[in-house]
Amino acid sequence: MNRRTVRVLVCDDHAVVRAGLLALLGSEPDLDVVAEAGSGEEAVVLAARLAPDVVLMDLQLGPGIDGVEATRRITAHAAGDGAEERGPAPHVLVLTTYDTDADITRAIGAGATGYLLKAERPEELFAAIRAAAVGRTTLSPPVADRVMARLRTPAPVLTDRERDILGQLARGLGNRDIARALFISEATVKTHLGRIYDKLGVETRAGAVAKANEERLLP
Repeated sequence: MNRRTVRVLVCDDHAVVRAGLLALLGSEPDLDVVAEAGSGEEAVVLAARLAPDVVLMDLQLGPGIDGVEATRRITAHAAGDGAEERGPAPHVLVLTTYDTDADITRAIGAGATGYLLKAERPEELFAAIRAAAVGRTTLSPPVADRVMARLRTPAPVLTDRERDILGQLARGLGNRDIARALFISEATVKTHLGRIYDKLGVETRAGAVAKANEERLLP
């Protein structure tokens, strides 16, 4: 049974990785790589111009917009001022080494159809691309596990003031300097820190900063 050809745009900021993906996908007769992009901006423009079925998107893309923002623009037809819609938006399949809760949540929230880790076997990648082309979601098993765990345990919700204090904490400031920077008392800083520790499930300043980085909670 012949499969329909799936037109693929590959976006990764590493030329060697792109070359490897192009060679790998070229081994499948029904997968046609129509272009490659080395940045998020380039991917957005090429996706609008070529209208591929699937955009294979890395998350970390060096200078410029990251893979999440590129995904958001592609799925929203946002290729720039005056861009016209050209039928349905391409499906974006994330292919990355990053599997933190924050990365997964941001990518899916931006409109990604699937989320695959680069450690997957080629056969899994091929199947995920074909699934994405028809709008079906594919998640690497570790990603699916994290999604389920996140649904069972929602991410901590911090107030704007708590985020401000976390930001100062990440700069290495002590309580007195944080109080001065935010025009509040040291007692207020200590109170907020106690609430931050409770929400993040940590006991130290370093632990709070590490957890905030993992959850992408820093302002």
